[in-house]
Amino acid sequence: MKHLPKGSKKLIHAWAFYDWANSVYSLVISSAIFPIFYGALTIIKDEQGNKISDTVRFLGFDLNNDTLISYVTASAFLVVSFLSPFLSGIADYVGNKKMFLKFFCYLGALSCIGLFWFDLDFLWFGLLCYFFALIGFWSSLVFYNSYLPDIAFPDQQDKASAKGFSLGYIGSVILLVICLIMILKYDWFGFEDEGLPTRLSFVLTGIWWIAFSQYTYHYLPKGNKKARLTKNVLFNGFKELRTIWEAIKKTKILKRYLLAFFVYSMAVQTIMLIATYFGIEELEWGDQDPTFGLIVSILLIQLVAVVGALLTSRLAIKYGDVKILIMINLIWIAICGYAYFITTPQQFYVAAASVGLVMGGIQSLSRSTYSKMIPEGAKDTASYFSFYDVAEKIGIVIGMSLYGVVAQQTGSIRSSILFLVVFFIAGVLLLMRVPKKIVP
Repeated sequence: MKHLPKGSKKLIHAWAFYDWANSVYSLVISSAIFPIFYGALTIIKDEQGNKISDTVRFLGFDLNNDTLISYVTASAFLVVSFLSPFLSGIADYVGNKKMFLKFFCYLGALSCIGLFWFDLDFLWFGLLCYFFALIGFWSSLVFYNSYLPDIAFPDQQDKASAKGFSLGYIGSVILLVICLIMILKYDWFGFEDEGLPTRLSFVLTGIWWIAFSQYTYHYLPKGNKKARLTKNVLFNGFKELRTIWEAIKKTKILKRYLLAFFVYSMAVQTIMLIATYFGIEELEWGDQDPTFGLIVSILLIQLVAVVGALLTSRLAIKYGDVKILIMINLIWIAICGYAYFITTPQQFYVAAASVGLVMGGIQSLSRSTYSKMIPEGAKDTASYFSFYDVAEKIGIVIGMSLYGVVAQQTGSIRSSILFLVVFFIAGVLLLMRVPKKIVP
């Protein structure tokens, strides 16, 4: 095969197509079908549909089902947060990045397929598959993202990145709709109940991820050979993080902003990961199909998030980034307060639309605000963002762990969501300490 030159439209499209392949994990496994499946499997209800118990026996301990999945999620993100600097060092200094990208892709995809056998009798196996699927997805992104400067010139990178995001959104929605039809209209396909098509959704996710990634692998270069895999190379990512931390400590505006981001991001990421579980356990669905309602809510969040990101960027231009971030945190506080009292699907849809509006805004504005605060002329911008990503993942670990503890102690997700208000309040107070002029 002829090597495609850097900047080639075909090469950029092949790179961006990996988003089409892997984004199905984010939507089907992380956000939509698996949380619904997990809830149905671990919650015991009476004939009227009222919850009797949500306690799960695991490794000799009786745990709240939400607590268990939050601990597994936090553990996986903890592994990723420590693994990322190692992987960054490898990606920067060792050739054949494609091999590492493939390894984590296949690890994640095969783990998704393994979820087909998720069962209470072999709970350890199902949770292990969930654990490795998360690690495979997030670790593969390290190598995927590191390819961007290799395949596109600086003036092409914004469009290439946006193209990947767009392809990922379209591909994941297509597969989710296919799975939803298969689950809700299972009799069309000759299934006796929705249990089997739900499990087949996990298989389809893994197959989709592996199959469509082959187009990316066909055109991506192996990687730029720079050095052998030595101890220095392996720990280079940690050295870079330490260097960036020393630089951040000398920049007051960046240090204050990162602390505020770290605190409110804990709450944002935790809510995004538990939203579906809340809908499963805390709402009174009545005659409505909860599977359909929850997936519609997730699609609503994604659609509104795009609008929220665009609206937030315009408001930030007019009023300033920090002021808008403070306003969004205040809206999050109101949403958490509202969520504590909701009981009906209609109220949940309102909450979902509100979450989508501020979710898209706070994610896009947080990253762009950070980018503007990086000292002018800094050559290691990639390292600054590596630090940002690790901080975000550690925040997820802390947020999910605290959520799990509160859920276990109170037996209620509502109490956990109300507890997250504390982080948003702290985020507002910390953001008020950030100078409004964001250029250092």
